[in-house]
Amino acid sequence: MSEQRFGEFVAVRRDGDGHVAEFVLDRPRAMNAVSSEMARSLAAACAALAADPSVRVTVLTSSHDRAFCVGADLKERNSFTDADLVRQRPTARAAYTGVLELPMPTVAAVHGFALGGGYELALACDLIVADASTVVGLPEVSVGVIPGGGGTQLLPRRVGAARAAELVFTARRVEAAEAHALGLVDVVAEDAREAALELAGRIAANSPVGLRAAKRAMRLGQGLDLRAGLEVEDAAWRSVAFSGDRAEGVAAFNEKRKPQWPGE
Repeated sequence: MSEQRFGEFVAVRRDGDGHVAEFVLDRPRAMNAVSSEMARSLAAACAALAADPSVRVTVLTSSHDRAFCVGADLKERNSFTDADLVRQRPTARAAYTGVLELPMPTVAAVHGFALGGGYELALACDLIVADASTVVGLPEVSVGVIPGGGGTQLLPRRVGAARAAELVFTARRVEAAEAHALGLVDVVAEDAREAALELAGRIAANSPVGLRAAKRAMRLGQGLDLRAGLEVEDAAWRSVAFSGDRAEGVAAFNEKRKPQWPGE
């Protein structure tokens, strides 16, 4: 297994053919609280992953045994002046936007606490796999702010406006079974990381060109009316219809063999 470090608190690990990248939150002494330094590392790792066409799926995991991520580093922020907070804002936004804008499918493997910005990192992924220990929530209003890592926009898109409002306004924490029932997570497995990597492997068996185009079409189509969304889909179809992957996929199907995706 190869590992690339991005600062002290973020690692990207790749095994086998390297098509699945494990993006590891690695600040265990602080339960992966997102400090300014960690936010910069998250953004840098995202930029590296986005630029690597060999990565077909990214799995966001944690090195901590009791937490995925507990959100912003409030100990750091306790020392901030108003000017410090303003200066940090672009750094924080770059971290969350970096995860959200990864061009390949992304899967969050959540165990333990995923609160505030920690849950927002999971929300920025396409799929969320949890285990029985998982507790999620957006408690920001309880400390005088709002979810600022995309939560006010991503959560309503995931579970609907009214349900998102109840969760944000009450700041309550939700355990795994209820989180699954409400759609806050997509899968509850015995081992979130193992299940997420297995899911990623199944996704990565498909065309990397097709995967990225399908993600782009679904993301760009959100919030559009049906007619406009179908135009987005048509543009995405045209971008892959004459690709090497499309030619290989059709040939492999007819020859009854596993495709060898050129990824172009």
